[in-house]
Amino acid sequence: MRARFLGVDPESSEGDSPTLFATDRTDRVTYIAQGWKVTDPTVLADVGDVPDHEALIEIPEDVLKMYVRRYQEEGTN
Repeated sequence: MRARFLGVDPESSEGDSPTLFATDRTDRVTYIAQGWKVTDPTVLADVGDVPDHEALIEIPEDVLKMYVRRYQEEGTN
């Protein structure tokens, strides 16, 4: 599997940048999100158990907009 850079949070400082990537999986469409690890006990309690092979991350809305932009760009090519 390979990851293609889609964009980075424009409000982040260097080295602290939530980022979105698209994968090239052929069996399903997936994305990789880099964000801030969720450690807030209240949030973790709200979410409940998270399997050991998964993680909760927080990413800004602007990063999610990159998902939409990807499809808008593909439609114009």
